[in-house]
Amino acid sequence: MDDVSAVRAALLAARGAGDDLPIGAVVFGPDGTPLSSARNAREELGDPTAHAEILALRAAALVHGDGWRLDGCTLAVTLEPCTMCAGALVLARVERVVFGAWEPKTGAVGSLWDVVRDRRLNHRPEVVGGVLEDECAALLETFFAGRRRPTDG
Repeated sequence: MDDVSAVRAALLAARGAGDDLPIGAVVFGPDGTPLSSARNAREELGDPTAHAEILALRAAALVHGDGWRLDGCTLAVTLEPCTMCAGALVLARVERVVFGAWEPKTGAVGSLWDVVRDRRLNHRPEVVGGVLEDECAALLETFFAGRRRPTDG
């Protein structure tokens, strides 16, 4: 699976997020087959860890290989992962991370922090960022625009 198609699949996963941020993630096996997909569900589940990446990693681990290890897998996500998700990607031994929009406020794979490429860790996935960046950013902008109140004056 090429990176653009992978992020397109993540964009599809993000749709229908309701009150949750429209962020989607898909885990692909070493052969490019989708293993799992998820969208943010923090509000829906009342779970602060229910980020799209975490939910997709959990589901992929149930169907791929050696228990929790996702060796050879790629995770595609619409927004740069946060520190929690970046840590989970490292611990799951994901081979590649492909994401859409950069997140300068909380991004942890190159923007604010670079958790996944810290040389002190025993696993460092390859990172490709900015794939379909405008489409991914537009999804979030539309979400937030729908929640802003008109200003007086």
